[in-house]
Amino acid sequence: MKRHEAVVIGAGIGGLATAVALHQRGWQVSVHERAGSLEPVGSGIGMAPNALRALDVLGLGDAVRDRAVPQDGVALRSSTGRALATTTGAAFERAYGDTVMALARAELVGFLRERLPDGCLHLSSEARIVDAGSLTRPARISTAEGEVEAEFVAAADGIRSATRSLLFPDHPGPQYSGFTTWRTIVPAPPGVPLPVGETWGRGATAGVVPLADGLVYLYAAACVPPGERASDGDERAELLRRFGDWFQPLPQLFALSEPDRVLRHDVWELVRPLRDFHRGRVALVGDAAHAMTPFQGQGACQAVEDAVVLAAELDVAEDWASLAGYSAARVSRTSAVASRSRQVAGLIARRTAPAVAVRDLVMRLGGLLPERAVVRAAAPMLDWTPPAAPPGGPGVDMTKAHFSL
Repeated sequence: MKRHEAVVIGAGIGGLATAVALHQRGWQVSVHERAGSLEPVGSGIGMAPNALRALDVLGLGDAVRDRAVPQDGVALRSSTGRALATTTGAAFERAYGDTVMALARAELVGFLRERLPDGCLHLSSEARIVDAGSLTRPARISTAEGEVEAEFVAAADGIRSATRSLLFPDHPGPQYSGFTTWRTIVPAPPGVPLPVGETWGRGATAGVVPLADGLVYLYAAACVPPGERASDGDERAELLRRFGDWFQPLPQLFALSEPDRVLRHDVWELVRPLRDFHRGRVALVGDAAHAMTPFQGQGACQAVEDAVVLAAELDVAEDWASLAGYSAARVSRTSAVASRSRQVAGLIARRTAPAVAVRDLVMRLGGLLPERAVVRAAAPMLDWTPPAAPPGGPGVDMTKAHFSL
């Protein structure tokens, strides 16, 4: 296939990763982002072993590992602080070659952006599909600079994807998950042991994730109607109102946050999976294709997988019909991961005292299982082998690509 130009719509993690993957395989890439800047976002992100292998294909795996903090001794607790289950990073590393590595989201965005050639990223440039193209004609895109043609378009335009609505007009689109989330980064208080991991309460959860440079990523979620916000705009106060009676030091950590740096977003998801992730010469990537709840920490991980699989499919394609290979590889996998996250959301959403007591008892009993069994249960998500890197590319350390449990 003769390659000229690919257009990527959206410069989030999925869009940037796709642009890097295509550039790595010889494409001339233009990335169009409607926002005016890629401002640092005050949240962290966990790269699970499957995503780290995808980043290896992009030549970024080691850079992320060097900067990120491995998550070890991660516990699931009740809101009183009682441990329900604990796993070690070493167990996951033995099984999958890595444990979850956490870093600031802005740093991952920076790593991806640095891999792109100068001039390919266009900010304040909204792009929309005019014609998805076909086997015999290129796609057409309307941009701030005018209408352009492209042999291929990757649409990473998020949960409210205009591209998805155009390509699949009969799909119901995203639905509210029942949860809103808060995210922020705070300095680690000296001498205070961090309760690394996640805590479950009545219809709510909170998480503590160590980052580099003495920082801590905090996140929380609660079951509330969509669109609600703190009455005075102070989301830190809202966090303390909702989580102030949970065990210490969770309230102490939330109190360290700066009110104007607490991010709050409602969680929307694609409950009904798309049948395909492509039409014509356009493919959907990341949340545009499979927006999911965050309760398995796999949203960005699956977007990076999308990027390397899509670029590899295009690399071996003989004609544009082979985009069906991308859909075949990604629809079932991402649907399974999203379903798993939705199941966890259902457990967190329990609010009555009897339901919470039963849930916590089940989790405690699960915590008594051998660690090997707990690690094995994550295999459908984490035991994933990426496509090979392009000739002359950075390559993948296959000792980290597939493991026996």
